[in-house]
Amino acid sequence: MTLSFYIARRFLWMFLRIFFAFFGIMMLIDMLEQLRRFSGQDIGLSQAAVLSLLNVPESLFRVLPLIMILAAIALFVALARSSELVVVRAAGRSGLRFLLAPVSVSVLIGALAVAVFNPLVAATSKEYDALYASYAKGRERVLSVSNEGLWLRQGGDGSQTVIHAARANADGTELFDATFLSFSETGLPRERIAAETARLIPGAWELTGAKRWRLDSVNPEAAAQAEAVASLPSDLTRAAIRDSFGSPSAIPVWELPRYIKGLERAGFSARNHQVWLQMQLALPLLLTAMVLVAGGFTMRHVRSGRTGMMVLFAILGGFAIFFLRNFAQVLGENGQIPVIMAAWAPPLAATLLAIGLLLHVEDG
Repeated sequence: MTLSFYIARRFLWMFLRIFFAFFGIMMLIDMLEQLRRFSGQDIGLSQAAVLSLLNVPESLFRVLPLIMILAAIALFVALARSSELVVVRAAGRSGLRFLLAPVSVSVLIGALAVAVFNPLVAATSKEYDALYASYAKGRERVLSVSNEGLWLRQGGDGSQTVIHAARANADGTELFDATFLSFSETGLPRERIAAETARLIPGAWELTGAKRWRLDSVNPEAAAQAEAVASLPSDLTRAAIRDSFGSPSAIPVWELPRYIKGLERAGFSARNHQVWLQMQLALPLLLTAMVLVAGGFTMRHVRSGRTGMMVLFAILGGFAIFFLRNFAQVLGENGQIPVIMAAWAPPLAATLLAIGLLLHVEDG
């Protein structure tokens, strides 16, 4: 037990060192990018640092598997150079039993990443989007999904229009049971339009089965007009509606199931969010696979030779798993493979292959 705690402590310390090294490097790179991006707004170094501090956690969270395999490689190489692996084997502990401690730490880190780090990343991403929008002058989101349906907002001619619909098609360009509420420059309601359907065309909404009320009149109902086909100017585009959803990583993992139900209820495709949710649940298994891959290549004595080659193979294996996982995510989001397979197949296959490699190179 004492030996296991010693190995686990060494591995955790190595992981934290590499984690914060990545954090520092990514902070510097992102600060330079923020200064370049907002050079026209004359933001200072402190403002760029705040933006980077809010933006870097999302990138750091995505490369967590790579940090894990680098930490495992560093640990095994350090133990091999100090001959501690030889001492452990001489004490009667096999390589597979030796791996129980770092594997347990990787599972614990994966669970904490999903339960704690993921919501933290979601919170910082939202703050970054809001701060970015304030600097970028009006690039805020235009779409929101709730239990009552979906809400859109558009501008034009100095006024604002709030749009509500019971449901929509997959990309939000066709609304059903839609209501358009226009406000004047002073913020007072000016006009209300209810339509059976609303289809977005270049520069306007094309309405069918519409009824229009002038809210600035004495009796809006008496002056209401029914129109079989109507048109309402709009500055929205298909790309603007799609981009307003934001990234699934901006939603805490605990709120994703409810958000997915809201998207499906509104008529949108929630496949991206479903894939992301399953990938978060599979993260501890992926981190475990990274530790096993590192152990299969580098958990050997340095006198065996080819240490540099084995380290290179371990790094290449880790990167291959990482990119295979991202490739499976793209296939899952595009509907080419099932959601469960996209999220769970890469880490499961990597774990089984790594165990097979360990059984081959270890003597039990």
